[in-house]
Amino acid sequence: MKTVKGLHEKMHTFDNANISFHKAAENKRFHEEVLAFSMSKEDELLRACEEVETLTYSQGPYTVFKVWEPKERLIMALPFYDRVVQHMIVNAIGPVFEERFYCHSYACREGKGMHAASNQLYKWLYELMVVQGLRIYAFKGDISKYFASIPHDGLKDENRRYIGDKKALYLMDNIIDRNGILPDGVGIPVGNLTSQLFANVYGNRLDKFIKHTLHIKYYVRYMDDFIILSPDLNQLKEWEKRIEEFLEEEMKLHINPKSTILYAGNGVDFCGYIHHPTYRKVRKGSVRRLKKDVKHLKAGELDRETFNRKYQSRLGHMGHADTYHVTKAIEYDLLFWEFEQTQSGLLVPV
Repeated sequence: MKTVKGLHEKMHTFDNANISFHKAAENKRFHEEVLAFSMSKEDELLRACEEVETLTYSQGPYTVFKVWEPKERLIMALPFYDRVVQHMIVNAIGPVFEERFYCHSYACREGKGMHAASNQLYKWLYELMVVQGLRIYAFKGDISKYFASIPHDGLKDENRRYIGDKKALYLMDNIIDRNGILPDGVGIPVGNLTSQLFANVYGNRLDKFIKHTLHIKYYVRYMDDFIILSPDLNQLKEWEKRIEEFLEEEMKLHINPKSTILYAGNGVDFCGYIHHPTYRKVRKGSVRRLKKDVKHLKAGELDRETFNRKYQSRLGHMGHADTYHVTKAIEYDLLFWEFEQTQSGLLVPV
C-alpha cells in the first residue's frame, strides 16, 4: 500500500489554522478560554502555524475529570490552543485514513454515528430473520479499556502504513507520547480529537482481519463495541476464538469478559438500543435517567433550562426506537405537574 506524503505543508497554512479555530470553537464561542483566544486570534493562529511548521509545537497540560453518563469515563481535556492545533493536524491526515476505513465502522466519522450503526444492524436483522427466515445468533464483542490499552508502538506502526511524511509523523508521535496520566508507552486520552482518529486507525486492523482473513459478511463496529451475525452457532464460536487470539497476539488488546454469543431474537444490545428483527427498544437505563431528570425538576434540584436541554436530547435518542407510549406517559406526567404548579401559582405559564 502506497503511503501519502506532502501532508505537513497542508497543516501549517493560515487558512487551515483559521478553519481549525472555527471547528474547535463550534458551540463553545462564549466559553472563557475561547473568548480569551479570540482576543488575540490572529497572533495565536500565526504562532500555531509557526510551531507546526518548525516542529516546535509542545502539547499543553491536560485537565482531568470524570463523566458518569452513559458510563463512568476518565476525560482528559487539552487547552483550547492545543485543540486548534489538533484540528490543524487532523484536517491534513484525516482524509488519508478515512478513505481506507471499513464502511461499517461508525464511530467519530462524518456521516456515520450511533444511529447509522443502529440502523445497519436493524436492517441486517430484519433481512436475515424476517425476509430470509433464518435463526440468527450474534457475537456481541467489547474490547476491554480500549483507549487506555492501545500500545503506542503498534499505533505508530499502523500510522506508517498510511503516511510517509516524516514531519507529519513526528508531530503525530509527539501527541501519542504525551498521553497525560496514562502509563508510558500505552493508552491515548479519551477526549482528544486525535485520539478519536487514532482509535479508529488502530481499530481498522481488527476490521481488516475480520473482513479479509475471516471473510465475515455481517460485521458492524462502533469504536470498541462490535456485533457479528451468523446463522451458524459453531462458526460464530470459532470466529470468537480467532478474534480473541488476534486481539491479544497481534494488537495487544483483550476482549471484555462481558462479550458473549446470544440468540439475536432475544434482542441485541448495541449503540444504546435493544435491536429485535421488527422493532427497537431503548435500554432501561435511558428511560430511568429521563424519569430521574423529571423527578429532579419537580424537586427543584434541576433548573428548567438545563432540564429542557437534557429532555430534548433524551427524546431525540429515544425517538429512533419504539418508545411512543413511554415518552407520551412522561410527557403527560410533566403537563399534569405543570398544570398543578400553574394553578397553585408556583409556575408562571410560558
